[in-house]
Amino acid sequence: MSNARLAAVIAIVALVGWLFYQLAPMLTPFLAAGLLAYIGNPAVTKLQRHRVPRVLGVILVFCAFIGAFVGLVFFLVPLLSDSLSSFFQRVPEYYDWALAQIPRLETWLGVKFKIAPSGMRDMLQNHWKDVGDWATKALGAAKKSGLTLISWAVNLLVIPVVTFYLLLDWNLIVARIDALLPPRAQPKVRQLARETDMVLGSFFRGQLLVMASLAAIYSIGLWLVGLDLALPIGLLAGTLSFVPYLGFVIGIVSASVSAYLQFQDVIAVLWVVLVFGVGQLLEGTILTPRLVGRRIGLHPVAVIFAVMAGGQLFGFFGVLLALPAAAAIKVWLNHAHEAWMRAPTPVRRRRS
Repeated sequence: MSNARLAAVIAIVALVGWLFYQLAPMLTPFLAAGLLAYIGNPAVTKLQRHRVPRVLGVILVFCAFIGAFVGLVFFLVPLLSDSLSSFFQRVPEYYDWALAQIPRLETWLGVKFKIAPSGMRDMLQNHWKDVGDWATKALGAAKKSGLTLISWAVNLLVIPVVTFYLLLDWNLIVARIDALLPPRAQPKVRQLARETDMVLGSFFRGQLLVMASLAAIYSIGLWLVGLDLALPIGLLAGTLSFVPYLGFVIGIVSASVSAYLQFQDVIAVLWVVLVFGVGQLLEGTILTPRLVGRRIGLHPVAVIFAVMAGGQLFGFFGVLLALPAAAAIKVWLNHAHEAWMRAPTPVRRRRS
């Protein structure tokens, strides 16, 4: 590749990156729709192989997406509501117990708190008015920023519409992109696309199963312990498990604090630690090796960086898309490194 062509390629890549950065807020729903279309396209393709028309297959898969979402909402929301209401009903008990522990804490630390335990309740009650005023101001600001709310609503409506059309024309879009490639580059690009598709497919299927399995393990284990917040904490820990150790740390800390407040016994905390220990053991020895495998092979530091970069650029959906994008980039970099190593080294002629 000549220096001029290399400079042109670098300039184009830089321009595309700059455009992506500038259009990040607008691109978020399109990225989410692309992710859903990528997940649903294999199912539509299988339906086509069974002589189901593409349009009907897209409608069936689209209805399956909506049905799964609605089912999860109707199933999880009541359970989450019951768990949270049970916890908040016992908040006054936790509060009184925490007040009773202050003298012991003062003796253990050897310090005297400036606020007397008896005055803490009065202080909190006096600040409720301030909290109410702050909430009123926040609601007023939300009303004034109606354009922001409308933007969010439009984005939520754009996602299913774009998902439907991407599913409908997925093969056509792929074929047109392939036709834009130079003939000499098509075999290499197709190979890259196949390997990337294999890695991403393995990642999506495996990681979703790992997250669901960990959420079930944590939720059931904490429920057996008797924790009121078993379901919310279990779901949160399982959902965040795609970032190494994040779900585990947040889950075990929140569950330990909740268990100690609820049972006021260290034994309950030990049971919580056991639940999360079993979850981590199953994830490391069974779930991740069998469901995800070692094909992605991203270092934990690279995973954390990818998640933070995705969140910075594209918000919540950027966090979700960070790891698949990082896995695809890793495949491309491996091929670039192989091509670099196979390139012949120019031989310098000796001067006579």
